[in-house]
Order: sequence, then C-alpha cells, then structure tokens
Amino acid sequence: MKQLDDFYENQEEPIKGTFLALRDIILKQDKDITHVLKYGMPFFCYKGKMFCYLWIHKKFKQPYLAIVEGKYFDEPFLLQEARSRMKIMLLNPNEDLPLEQIKEVLIKALNLYKSGIVKL
Repeated sequence: MKQLDDFYENQEEPIKGTFLALRDIILKQDKDITHVLKYGMPFFCYKGKMFCYLWIHKKFKQPYLAIVEGKYFDEPFLLQEARSRMKIMLLNPNEDLPLEQIKEVLIKALNLYKSGIVKL
C-alpha cells in the first residue's frame, strides 16, 4: 500500500487533489472495488477484474480517468485516441470535477461487469 500512497503523495497540486478526489469517488461506487498499483498507475478493479485507472495525459498534461471497457461507451466527452479498448475522460485540475458525468460513467462501467457483458 505504501507504493500506492506514494503515487498520490508524489503528484503536484492541483493534480494531486484531483486524483485523491477521484480515488474516493471511485471507491464509494461499490464495496467490491479494490485499489492497486499496476504498471506504476493507480488501478481500480471490480472483483479482481481491471475496471478503471488514473493517469496524466502526456500531450495535454491533464489528469484523466480511464475506463478499461471504454469501447462500450458512446459519450462524446470520452476520448479513444489510439486505444482499441479503453477510453479516457480528461479532467481540468483547475476546475470543479464534473461529478455527475464521472458517476454516470462509473455506474455504466460497473453495470457491464454486473450484467455479465464483461465476464468476471
């Protein structure tokens, strides 16, 4: 857990605050969501299956929430770029988080697992 905590502590504000808020929002969505460090990134898993993760966009230097099964989403605010499976939601760390959009996307992603569309 130390490495995971260090990831957040090593971020500069306002990105650090954005990531910490996102972590809390994600973990509150379901009791079966766990938080691990994979590939040097904070990943969130649902019943052991990769669900979403947090990272910083190289080009835009903005934090983002990545949805692992983003290919199932049509929301215009989610970017696919060169990814075949995942989509990301860029976030401006200097503005309030779009909580409704974030929660909506997380619930929709969780439902992919709970409904069996994505196998556990």
